[in-house]
Parts: sequence; structure tokens; C-alpha cells
Amino acid sequence: MKPITLQEVAAACNGALHGDPDIKITSIVTDSRQAKAGALFAAIKGARADGHRFIPMTVEQGAVCVLCEEAPTVDTPYILVDSTLVALKGVAEYYRSLFSIPFIGITGSVGKTSTKEFISAVLAQKYKVHKTAGNFNNELGVPLTLFGLEESHEVAVIEMGISGFGEMTRLSKMVRPDISVITNIGCCHLENLGDRDGVLKAKTEMFTNLNDNATIILCHDDDKLSTVTEYNGIKPIFYGTGKDEFRAESIVEKGLFGIDCTLIHHARMDDPAEDLRIEVTIPTMGRHNVLNALCAMAVGVQLGLTADQIKRGIESFENVGSRGRIVKTDRLTVIDDCYNANPTSTKAGLDTLSKLDGRKTAVLGDMKELGKDELALHKEVGAYAKSVGVDSLIAVGPLSKATAEGYGEGAVYFESVDDCIKKINDLLQTGTALVKASHSMHFERIVEAIKR
Repeated sequence: MKPITLQEVAAACNGALHGDPDIKITSIVTDSRQAKAGALFAAIKGARADGHRFIPMTVEQGAVCVLCEEAPTVDTPYILVDSTLVALKGVAEYYRSLFSIPFIGITGSVGKTSTKEFISAVLAQKYKVHKTAGNFNNELGVPLTLFGLEESHEVAVIEMGISGFGEMTRLSKMVRPDISVITNIGCCHLENLGDRDGVLKAKTEMFTNLNDNATIILCHDDDKLSTVTEYNGIKPIFYGTGKDEFRAESIVEKGLFGIDCTLIHHARMDDPAEDLRIEVTIPTMGRHNVLNALCAMAVGVQLGLTADQIKRGIESFENVGSRGRIVKTDRLTVIDDCYNANPTSTKAGLDTLSKLDGRKTAVLGDMKELGKDELALHKEVGAYAKSVGVDSLIAVGPLSKATAEGYGEGAVYFESVDDCIKKINDLLQTGTALVKASHSMHFERIVEAIKR
């Protein structure tokens, strides 16, 4: 973190400073275990624990100041605020203003993290990149991500995730993107957003906080995003598998061995000879990753990368965590995609599974936050699995009973993950299994059981 003074911090969050205003901090943390010399510890009252309890420990570890809602019981400089979380966002907004490097803001219902990794891999061929780590994409994670910026960074790739209206406005106010990326508009968080039109409205709140001379990059294959023609005079750059400015041709899926294709930048309608054409092997399966690679190409072109740099970046992509991770056992292959799930991403996973050789099994769990139509959406996913040729389906969780019903004959249903684990290795013998559910279902336990 670029050092800033307590006076700067207090001014940024309208806090009452008690201590030397010239003291400088070199990190901001919310986890007391990460507090060290030069740190500012932000004490947050959470559902499980109150950070104020850990203030004495952080001071012992070298923290030079505390951002808090209650005066500390130990002698240390502190900044008193009404809400630590709100204050952190104010400080993050100020800290971001200290950097003049390009900021890429990424959101979407599906593929945010994968797209972030593609873009980061491409930009890393020319720049020192700072990117969102893990799932730090919410109203606490984004400030912490911004605080990780160092003076040496040359570009920032920031993922932003939301579940309700107004959140994207608050997130993008901190990030102020120079390049705004939206991957798609799917059926997620419908209990708060109502329908896909609501999702579109919530995601495009990002546009209200674009930096000067910003660029908007959208997926034209998405029927909702394709309706966005301009925002305050900014015309979007579209990527997709149609006749878009950034498009793909000669797509050949090679199963577990990735995808071969030609990525094209069609910059001049009057002269196709000026097209930038890049032949790549995308090192992960799933046709949707062609769109992710195209998005990375579009960002790379905006920031001056060469064709060779874009190709090297795309071909160096690696999946993060349980997002399409391939696990091989002595009897079958597992597609570990259990980080999260909604109808759009699950159907994409089923599409990928259906194109593989051998026996194909889908192990699917509850998809959360789908609102009043949740059972109908689960049933629709089950029917979709049957329609694309998945040989068998294992459904787990109260909502997933509807998934089993949608699939029909050949489906096996378990009420809980524990019940599934007891039988899973009797049901999976050969072929490939897709394992996917919302994160709160803890399907990583099923993956571990299969690996044993």
C-alpha cells in the first residue's frame, strides 16, 4: 500500500481523529491476525464476531491506528466513525484517486472471475497487474482489494459482485472504471432484483461512475446486453460469436484439452484486410470461455497490447479454485465447478459435459437466491440436462428435488450432502461427473468424497 497519513484517512471517511495526524499507515486490514507494524486495523461488527474485541491484540502486533465505532480500551491512536464499513468505502475511494493507472471494472451474472483471470493474464504480458483475489468482490472485498494497490502497479483489474440495487453504484464509486466490462445478464439474485431486466438495471449502475473518457465492453451474445446502445454518448464495444467488432471463428472444442479458435478484431468495416486475427488454444474447456477470451482480447487491444502478447496471455490462463477444475481419479474424471451456481452457469456446465466422450453424470445441488420461481428454474435445469444428453443426474438439497423431477427417469435424489456422500461412490463408476451447486451447499465435500 502507498503510505498515507491518519489525517488523510480521517478526512476521507469524515472520522474524528484522536492521535497524531502525521502518522503514516502502510496497510489497512479487517482481520486482526493480519495486523502488523504500520497497519490500520478496521474494527467491524460482524454477525459472528465484533472486531472491537481484538483491538488490544492488533496494537500489540504493531498496528498504529484503529478505525472503530467505539473508543478503544487501550492507549492507541484511533479514528471514530458511525460505521466502520461505510468509512472503509470512503477511504478506498480516496485511495483509488491517488492512482492514474487504467482501472478495469468487471461484473456479470456468470464468468466474472474467469473473465478477470483472462484479462489479467493478457495484460500481464505488458503491465504489472493488480487484480481481485479470491471472492473479494463485494462492499468489503472491493475496498480491501483497492488497498492492495502498490506504487509499482501499472493496471488494476477489479471484480464487482452484487445481489441488490444500489450496490453497484457504491462499488463503482470506489473503483471509477476506465474500462467497464459486463459479461452477461443471467438469472441470479432474483429474490432482490426481480427478473433479468432488474439484473441488467443493477449491473449497468456501473456506468454512472465511469472515469473520464471511459470505454464500455459488453457481450453481444447476451440478449439483454445487446440492447445497450450507448450511455452518455459512449457507444459500447461488443464482442461475441456473431459479426461483432471482436468475434471468434473456426471454433473447435477438444474436450478436456481446451478449445482452438481464431479471435478477430474487425476494426474497419470497409477493409477486412485490416482485421487483427489471432489463432489461439484456450487452455480450458467450455465454449463460453471463447467469449471470455474475446473479452480479454478487447481489453488488451484498448490498452495497446500486440497480437503476440494477447495470444501468450490467453494461452497462459489458469482456472481459479473450484471453477471448472479437472480432478482425475482412478475410475473417472470430475469437473469441480462447485464454487457457485445459477441456472445460466449450470446450463453452460451441462453443455460442456454433454460434449465429452463416455458416460456423463451431473451432480447438481440447490441454486440459491432465485426468488419466487426457484422451483420452476430448478426443474428447468433438470429438463435441460436430459435434453442435452446427460446420462444420469444426482440431485442434492431441498430445492433440487425439482431438478430431479425435471430430469425424470434416471435421476437420483438426496435430501442432504451427508446422504449423498454415503452413496456417491456407488453411483459414480466411470466417465465424467460435473459437480455444481451454490457455494453454501458445500459441494466441495462431495468432490473430496469422490477423490477418496
